[in-house]
Amino acid sequence: MQLPFGFLDNEGRGPGHPGQILGVDKAKQMRFIDLKTQYGRIAPALRARLNAVLEHGQFILGPEVRLLEERLAEFVGVRHCIGVASGTDALLIAMMALGIGRGDEVITSAFSFFATAETIALLGARPVFVDIDPATYTLDPSKLAAAITGRTRAIIPVSLYGQCADMDAINSIASGYRIPVIEDAAQSLGALYRGRRSCALSTIGCTSFFPSKPLGAYGDGGACFTDDDALAQAMREIRDHGQDRRYHHPRLGLNGRLDTLQAAVLLAKLEIFAEEIAARTRIGGRYTELFQAHGAVGTDIGGTPLLTPYIHPDNQSVYAQYTVQVERRDEVAAILAQQGIPTAIHYPLPLNEQPVFSGLTQVEYPISAQAAQRVLSLPMHPYLDEVTQERIVTAVIQALR
Repeated sequence: MQLPFGFLDNEGRGPGHPGQILGVDKAKQMRFIDLKTQYGRIAPALRARLNAVLEHGQFILGPEVRLLEERLAEFVGVRHCIGVASGTDALLIAMMALGIGRGDEVITSAFSFFATAETIALLGARPVFVDIDPATYTLDPSKLAAAITGRTRAIIPVSLYGQCADMDAINSIASGYRIPVIEDAAQSLGALYRGRRSCALSTIGCTSFFPSKPLGAYGDGGACFTDDDALAQAMREIRDHGQDRRYHHPRLGLNGRLDTLQAAVLLAKLEIFAEEIAARTRIGGRYTELFQAHGAVGTDIGGTPLLTPYIHPDNQSVYAQYTVQVERRDEVAAILAQQGIPTAIHYPLPLNEQPVFSGLTQVEYPISAQAAQRVLSLPMHPYLDEVTQERIVTAVIQALR
């Protein structure tokens, strides 16, 4: 089945893949993420920026990349932003800049997209998983210290579903061991934690510009953020084959540059990003209010038939997804699909249960395992109207009954 414009999940999966949008009746199509309406808003500015790139022809690290880096650094509130080819490359480059390699250990959440752990293993390091907080789905700081060993070289908390992890608590523990912290903010650019922006909360912040992210390009892209001048220089070199000037390579790197055309797309979208964040906050809150009106809400993983997202009082989420927990998840999703309501599963397996990591650890992560069996993401984007929201909520409640 061909998914129409706006029918992307957060990993861009098509039918038959984990994390995909589950099947819909084409006659009753509803967009899971509405990129088409957003395009209608930015079309003139977008065309002007793309045409400028086509005219000057600097397709690799052109002026739009530098301008985007300046504006994003200012938006986030850090000294440096380094545009890279993807959110996956952002994590890889951040760890390479910190010198992480074979024999090292990197602690991260057991519940995230595969790239979080994949990049650790690609460098020859060992992913060490920590279970999640049952309310926020982010790394539980109370379980962090027990996972630290003499080989721990970094901690990567994941700011999941648009909400930041408890970064102050994590940073406090990490600083006691002099361990750098990398925020995996692929889903949380624009979110606030105690008045500070996601990506400005740790040694390095990494985000993704995959099309369905809160700030998304029209292809892959990502960025690293830091206040550390030396790390910023290292990451700029690593993204461009490790060179500090043309054909002079003081370090190993990779081809991890952000395309100029994608930077142009992001500059056009950045103009309306603040408005879209406000809309996401409003729409996410309204989802919860509608479910509350039906008495279907909770703040723990217990036996409630439906659990709505819990946003910590210190946080403002950008609702990269609106993810609920439901009993009989697959059955509920199938009923919604029959009514033309697309859903997605983020994520159906904890990272420790992925086949490639089998045998890596004998530790159990019960909160992550339970969440993986129950989470269901509903349509979420800044252009979701109230009538459609009410239709979705009513359908979910009816499916549960």
